[in-house]
Amino acid sequence: MEESMQTETKVRPESGAESGPRSPSCTLRHFACEQNLLSRPDGSASFLQGDTSVLAGVYGPAEVKVRKEIFNKATLEVILRPKIGLPGVAEKSRERLIRNTCEAVVLGALHPRTSITVVLQVISDAGSLLACCLNAACMALVDAGVPMRALFCGVTCALDSDGTLMLDPTAKQEKVGMKGQVVESFSLPPPGLASKHLACGVPDGVQQK
Repeated sequence: MEESMQTETKVRPESGAESGPRSPSCTLRHFACEQNLLSRPDGSASFLQGDTSVLAGVYGPAEVKVRKEIFNKATLEVILRPKIGLPGVAEKSRERLIRNTCEAVVLGALHPRTSITVVLQVISDAGSLLACCLNAACMALVDAGVPMRALFCGVTCALDSDGTLMLDPTAKQEKVGMKGQVVESFSLPPPGLASKHLACGVPDGVQQK
């Protein structure tokens, strides 16, 4: 059984207009990050992954409303704003996944009865949006000086209709014959400590089979 599963799953090096050509291995699209772009937040970062772009701002630790106060740690909120229109079900689902990842690494106990708010603005979505949001959130938290036990990152993996594994798929690849798609997030601890799998999520509109 294990042998048959291994032979059915292949790795496809993809190239596309959004990301340009890739090397003949399973690689990410070109990515870039710039921090300290905004003046009002305590920290900010722009993360570009291919043609997918997200701008993140972090506010806090700051005063929190009494009804949201947690006596032994900071209250962490995530707000995801789409490029156009108001947040919907997809944004709320992604907010939950991003918040769960941030809570796993932020040392909230150092700032009890405060709030830390991460605001994510989608600039463009050319695929693998949730992973890009995770990476933007991490870089903005670092820029804000929020204490964390480790850094974290996100990556999208997908299977197409013939069982080929694709890493960091574009929007076009996500829409064509997907069997399943998952976003994995991992912590990047200091040297000498093992990395840790934090969470995984299935983006809305994609079913696991």
